[in-house]
Amino acid sequence: MPDTLLSAANLDAGVALTAAITTELVAEIRERHDLWPTATAAVGRLTTGAALFAAGLKGNERISLQIAGDGPLGQLAADAWLLDPQTIAARGYARNPRVELPVDARGKFNVSGAIGAGSLQVTRSSDVGQPYVGVVPIHSGEIAEDLALYLAQSEQIPSIVALGVLANPSGVVASGGILARALPGADERAIAALETRAAAMPPVTQLIAQGADVAGLLRELAGDVELRSHHAMTVRFACRCSREKVEAVLLGLGADELLQLTRERDRTEATCEYCKTHYVFTAGELRELAERL
Repeated sequence: MPDTLLSAANLDAGVALTAAITTELVAEIRERHDLWPTATAAVGRLTTGAALFAAGLKGNERISLQIAGDGPLGQLAADAWLLDPQTIAARGYARNPRVELPVDARGKFNVSGAIGAGSLQVTRSSDVGQPYVGVVPIHSGEIAEDLALYLAQSEQIPSIVALGVLANPSGVVASGGILARALPGADERAIAALETRAAAMPPVTQLIAQGADVAGLLRELAGDVELRSHHAMTVRFACRCSREKVEAVLLGLGADELLQLTRERDRTEATCEYCKTHYVFTAGELRELAERL
């Protein structure tokens, strides 16, 4: 089954829930970047969070999550956007993909230690207008808690965020997440009930590994809160890079710098940080770009 995201709401209670299974998405990112298990857990959580946030996007909007920490992972980033009204595209990477730490006291990936102290930046952008940027300090480094903190502080939205990646040296076993948000005028009793269930529910990856689908994840958190207006979407890996975009970066160097590159080497290479696609420009192609300037 392809990765899926499901959104639903109860307007009377004032809550909106979104669940996603991202096992194939995270597996592809792991393979493209040769991520080690702890790095897989960190990038997988962040990319799943971006996909959950993207469920509320419209048209050509895009959500970007960036973590700048002083831990061994360095910078982490994830993007998500709509490929079409029924498909969310997402991508992610870590500056240092080969990071593996001993598990923490709970027997889970030490993502917090791999990230360290720093900041989380959330950017909402589109092809027109100025982007909205919010930055919060890293609270725990567990990513889910930090995304909930961002929603509470920067957007004044009380929320519950649960993210998980179950991985081993052989690959990704399960990955997914749940996002619950309070709507304006939310029933405080409904919010309290969700918080109680969130604290008691099994890890998301355990539910997925046991066969739960996205509807099952929503039921696990919602409990007696009846959900309506279900909207399902497919989630898949995609990248926004292209040869044309790399050309635009090269043109930005200026004609003199491009000609200098042709004198120094026979070919100039560039690799996309997100998908690892390799672009090669010969000296002749660089001279043509310089002539265009």
